Amino acid sequence: MSERPEPDRLPDLPHPRETPRIFGHEAVLAEVAQAIGGDRLHHGWLITGPRGVGKATLAWAMARAILAREPAGGMFGPEPVPADLAVDPAHPVARRIAALSEPRLSLVRRPYDEKTGRLRAEIPVDAIRALKRFFSMSSADGGARAVIVDAADEMNPSAANALLKLLEEPPRNTVLILVSHRPGRLLPTIRSRCRVLRLGPLAPAPMTAALAQTGAEMPEEPGAADRLARLAGGSVGAAAGICRLEGLALYDALLALITSMPDHDRPAALALAEALAPREAEPQRLMMQELLGTILADLARAGVTGRAPDDLPPQVQAALCRLSPDHAAAQAWAEAQARIAARLAHGTAVNLDPASLILDMIHTLDATASRALFQTGSV
Repeated sequence: MSERPEPDRLPDLPHPRETPRIFGHEAVLAEVAQAIGGDRLHHGWLITGPRGVGKATLAWAMARAILAREPAGGMFGPEPVPADLAVDPAHPVARRIAALSEPRLSLVRRPYDEKTGRLRAEIPVDAIRALKRFFSMSSADGGARAVIVDAADEMNPSAANALLKLLEEPPRNTVLILVSHRPGRLLPTIRSRCRVLRLGPLAPAPMTAALAQTGAEMPEEPGAADRLARLAGGSVGAAAGICRLEGLALYDALLALITSMPDHDRPAALALAEALAPREAEPQRLMMQELLGTILADLARAGVTGRAPDDLPPQVQAALCRLSPDHAAAQAWAEAQARIAARLAHGTAVNLDPASLILDMIHTLDATASRALFQTGSV
């Protein structure tokens, strides 16, 4: 029998509870460490930010630090909390948390449906009501308790209202830690009753360190780390997906094709279409759409600002600026982006041949390049 999927685990990556270090959010870590070490813990915390930047990893690090701390602080006063919230993996609490067997910790996430054999689409109200049993069985006299809700914006309305009641009347010695990718979907009253921690996209250096911690294979060519961080939007999860699917090589192939337009390499275009056509190449096709969207957005931006991304080689930057020299060209590329996205979505929905869709996409790109250069008299 295969293991059940976990809704809070990204594909091919360690679960956040298995991730020992957090990179790139030193100020937030220091804020949390100060609150835990000074016994000024708010009963509700809301961790927000883009997907894959470390929100869940922070939530689990907070839970470990809170539950591993001695209730009375030891005989010499309050026990200091490391600025990075690190807890020895051999600590009994850390070991129990890694095994999901810590009695003072409860995890709320989308449940597995035995009938359908799939994860449910929402967190139901029963998952929040079950916390009453957790509170009754985990005595707060022996120290703090922690609840992690991941992701809070996946609660259905009844579950959200039930959680709001807990935030309004929190159980004694209990900290509720909410992870949210889209805090705007939460009830305003939930947000207002939590101390908010906002995590931003990771810069290249912490991104590289975080990726190395996951075991992902990092590309070694010059500028790859900066390019990967930009394409992933500062998300470790997205960057790991790009590495896993050889997305940087695909990005370079798309760039080479587009920057050669309007006289593009037709054999290379056919080879790209054939490589992405098989059924098993669907993940790569989806990534191609995302990477193409980034390139077209960069082209539109180049027409407005006169600059291309700094992490690209100088000759590629010059080629992008050649293809988008002014505002009119920028508008042409922006329109092409919307048109291509709509065609790909429609074609995928009606099961059109993927190779034909890709060749149609390349034809649209070539026509847009001709139009942009014709408008400026470059052709």
